[in-house]
Amino acid sequence: MKPSRQAPPETACPIGPVVDIVFSRWTTPILWALHEFGRQRFVELQRRIATITPKVLTQRLRQLERDGLITRTYHPEVPPRVEYEISELGLTLAPLFAALADWGSGHLGSVEQARAAYDGHQAIGA
Repeated sequence: MKPSRQAPPETACPIGPVVDIVFSRWTTPILWALHEFGRQRFVELQRRIATITPKVLTQRLRQLERDGLITRTYHPEVPPRVEYEISELGLTLAPLFAALADWGSGHLGSVEQARAAYDGHQAIGA
């Protein structure tokens, strides 16, 4: 019997690593907010994404900064001020987000119809 060889995830699905970086639970709303509304302070982002906890927002912002998708600017004032903005690399995602928004406006109704039809079949035991 031959040993099974698994392809690296990038080869098996070349968009997998991109999805892992860009489409985690909170990354997309953070990037969208920074793209749409520009540079923001932590509290402004927290208000825009009302359901995110401060701890999770801090973690996601650090990861996005590490990935090069946002920049963090520290202003040594009293009190200190920190601002976040989408980076040049992050801005390259704008066409992707626009395409997804277009797809959503054109197809989410069909998805809802398909779900309702599926759920209806499940309810009658099909």
